Amino acid sequence: MRKKYCVNNEWLESKTTKYMPVTDSSTGKVIAEVPCCTMDEVQQAIQAASQAFPGWSNTPITKRSQLLFAAKQIFDEHLDELVVLCAKELGKNIDEAKGDILKAIEVTEVACGIPSLMKGESLMNVSTGIDTVLYREPLGVFAGIAPFNFPAMIPFGWMIPLAIATGNTFVLKAASMTPLTSMRMLELLIEAGLPKGVVNLVTCSRNEAELLLTDPAIKGVCFVGSTPIGLHVYKTAAAHGKRVQCQTEAKNHALVLADAPLERVAAAVINSGFGCAGMRCMALPVVVVEESVADEFVKILVSQAKDRKIGCAYDPEAELGPVVSAEHKQFVLDCIDKGVKEGATLVLDGRGVVVPGYEDGFFVGPTIFDHVKPGMTVGESEIFGPVVCIKRVKNFEEGLAIMNESPFANGSAIFTQSGHYAREFAKRTDGGMVGVNVGIPVPISAFPFSGHKQSFFGDLHCMGNDGVAFFTEAKCVTSRWFDEAEKKVTKVSTWEGTITRS
Repeated sequence: MRKKYCVNNEWLESKTTKYMPVTDSSTGKVIAEVPCCTMDEVQQAIQAASQAFPGWSNTPITKRSQLLFAAKQIFDEHLDELVVLCAKELGKNIDEAKGDILKAIEVTEVACGIPSLMKGESLMNVSTGIDTVLYREPLGVFAGIAPFNFPAMIPFGWMIPLAIATGNTFVLKAASMTPLTSMRMLELLIEAGLPKGVVNLVTCSRNEAELLLTDPAIKGVCFVGSTPIGLHVYKTAAAHGKRVQCQTEAKNHALVLADAPLERVAAAVINSGFGCAGMRCMALPVVVVEESVADEFVKILVSQAKDRKIGCAYDPEAELGPVVSAEHKQFVLDCIDKGVKEGATLVLDGRGVVVPGYEDGFFVGPTIFDHVKPGMTVGESEIFGPVVCIKRVKNFEEGLAIMNESPFANGSAIFTQSGHYAREFAKRTDGGMVGVNVGIPVPISAFPFSGHKQSFFGDLHCMGNDGVAFFTEAKCVTSRWFDEAEKKVTKVSTWEGTITRS
């Protein structure tokens, strides 16, 4: 089934001759094709958003909030449908896909409170008879370039709710491998009452997407994806005077101390390392373990990982679904092969997994490497698959040092019963999102998604107060009103009385 692109709330046939396949990751079958939109069609989406901006930005903030309330309700009503769609095109199991949708709804709920979130500041009598008020105003058109791994949470959570709640309009480049969930959510948003042009959606290649980084009508860009592309997006868009927010790669590490409850820690690592088949930037692909308990921990981890039920993503009993595509499966397998060649000890091999009835699905089983040393690619580069690496250390200090050597710093975690080491870790880790006995320390949407180092390029993160600030700019209005005596003044000081010191 060939899909369309959306401009001004209308789904239009593309003039392109190139369509990109969308597969059911569990079967390997093509379930849709999406257009590689032309440069003119991307420009059309930008123009529609630009034309919609004056009317939408002048819409009372309570009415914009009401749209988000309606969107939240309609997303709730279609939750089951969206979950299955996400599971099919991506490969997440039902619980994981449900979490994807629910996180999008969570940010929508936060955006419903935009009248409070967007309030400015004021101070009367900053100098004699002079008052200053700070307003937060929308900027214009924002562009979003979404990755394949969260087709609901990222575009319809991290990007669109706060962007449109604050009065901006939006052009979304949906991920070509997993566009169907995003397309359906936009249909529902339109059904909820979205005005024409406020959100527009295209699918295209990097060539056409470059227009989103350079067109003068675009005031800001949100990107989630790899570090090399994110750095290009950041440099290019910033050079064209745009605000930029790039969430990029990760290689999150957890530190397991000897006093931690190993069975419980292993369960957390299984969830965070193999959940979503490892295809998330807040996965835990590396576990740094104190040597004194490493043998026992690895034994427990392997035992628990072997019990994971691998199966069709939309089978309610499946605990580990496939990766997104045949190409990505091959990439993960190549990474595992490289880990073996580099000398890491493969204690659980997920290669060669076949699921009966789904032989053409893109499945990779839980994979665990032990004795991963510095310099091994498998322990340092993002794999984005169900692969967990064990690094052994003598103590807390050595473990923390190894973790902080990573160029990435999205998240980090420590598992311990020691308040002292937990506090030291929280203070000294480079990770932007820190877990203490929490394997996936993603904050709720009232807080920012705060990656550091090469996991983020920009100044303001998505969600929370950072998100509101990113999508708005401050305007300070300083005013005074003349009394009868001031009307007759013929000489004004250099700073017009706003400097109160002499």
